[in-house]
Amino acid sequence: MTPDLHDLELLLRSDTPIVLIESLEESRVLELFARLAIRISEPSFRWTVTDGLQRIEYDTNPQRTLAEPTDVLKHMRVTPQRGIYILLDFHPYLDDPLHVRLLKEIALGYGELPRTLVLVSHAIDIPPELSHLSVRFTLRLPDRNRVLALIHEEAKLWQEIGDSGAVRTNRTLLNQLADNLLGITESDARRLIRNAIRNDGAITKEDVESVKRAKYELLSPEGIISFEYDTRSFADIAGLSNLKTWIDRRRDAFLDPERQRDHPRGILLLGVQGGGKSLAAKAVAGRLGVPLLRLDFGALYDKYIGETEKNLRKALETADLMSPCVLWIDEIEKGIATGSEDEGVGRRVLGTLLTWMAERKSRVFLAATANDISRLPPELIRKGRIDELFFVDLPPPEVRRDIFAIHLRQRGLDPDRFDLDRLTEASEGFTGAGIEQAVVSALYADSTTESTPDTERLLDELTSTQPLSVVMDHQLQRLRDWAKSRTVPAHANANTTGPSSKHP
Repeated sequence: MTPDLHDLELLLRSDTPIVLIESLEESRVLELFARLAIRISEPSFRWTVTDGLQRIEYDTNPQRTLAEPTDVLKHMRVTPQRGIYILLDFHPYLDDPLHVRLLKEIALGYGELPRTLVLVSHAIDIPPELSHLSVRFTLRLPDRNRVLALIHEEAKLWQEIGDSGAVRTNRTLLNQLADNLLGITESDARRLIRNAIRNDGAITKEDVESVKRAKYELLSPEGIISFEYDTRSFADIAGLSNLKTWIDRRRDAFLDPERQRDHPRGILLLGVQGGGKSLAAKAVAGRLGVPLLRLDFGALYDKYIGETEKNLRKALETADLMSPCVLWIDEIEKGIATGSEDEGVGRRVLGTLLTWMAERKSRVFLAATANDISRLPPELIRKGRIDELFFVDLPPPEVRRDIFAIHLRQRGLDPDRFDLDRLTEASEGFTGAGIEQAVVSALYADSTTESTPDTERLLDELTSTQPLSVVMDHQLQRLRDWAKSRTVPAHANANTTGPSSKHP
């Protein structure tokens, strides 16, 4: 007996009148109940709005006269036959008070005549008056042994159908494929395995990477989490030497699957807007060599009560299933700050996040960024929930030089043709974003001619723009004062003095 079949049998023997199953694996649910009906000798029926009522243990003609929801519920209420009634995609009809009342009367009569109602759909919001009569059942996701069994089953099927020999692979790729398929349903796992094998009769490195991307799309179709799989290019972002060293020292501990305790948990990156916090979060994923998942608080919030917290729980579950990975929460204070217009939702979101941060066992490294530390609750930033606070200050001279070289090179310009020393000196007080914009502006300024930007053109752009150190003079100094004794500078030799006096 499979674990799902065993759990389902125990549930039905507990005399619960309504069972709720949220699943996209309708065929698998029906197969379980067909096997269970024979095992426990209980008549079982399926209902759909297209076919009506039909037995599932053996082939019979459907009762199409019972296709309407009201008709089938009235039939179940008065029928003298006990049994299991599986209602497929009944969720749209739960808004009708008549349907709710009929369901309740059938459930309340369970003691006299056991009729178990099973509601199966992709999502079910049960009315409050039925919640105390209901229990939810969740199909188990396949464990690693089951995934390996599915791979062998599909490989054998390919060999029988294709008559082209055994599937070509090696033990390492086989294990990687199995690991990447954990966390999704059995039906989805089988489909992805089949696609990988039938492409060329082999399981290759490209197949393993393709499966991981497909797994992400299955786990987060709503767009609450965005995904960067290839993060190697993020490892060489300019500056952030202290942060990079800190991450490098913990990389092996984070990636070790045998390490069950004390693996690195996360960091908070504090700094001014445009200062490079987002790049720092990407650099973490690049140095660790794992996928980067970005949680979008804007897509997370929902107008319906309870949905925002549900969306967050689902997003965090997705991150757990994608581990090892980095979960980047940008401008975290906007999502959980207290004192907002809807403080109740913010507090519930905070509670959900704090619980996950404290209890998670998965290798998900949290990289959160914030502009305003005063809006963050102290319980979020205490040690134990995060490992370290890093302050991303304005880039020091050697980092500004590297930033110029990077952005010039990205736009097809040779950095050696520019006086990087003069540009570095003239850009004191600028953020990395400000330097990039100066390069872009210089390109636009020369777009009407055939000439390319030179050092003088870039210097003109720099001197015509007020740097952030002047525009946000007081805010930046307050932030530096707060961070001085509470955080670790992300840049080595970072500028901790006040704004430059060269910009009036």
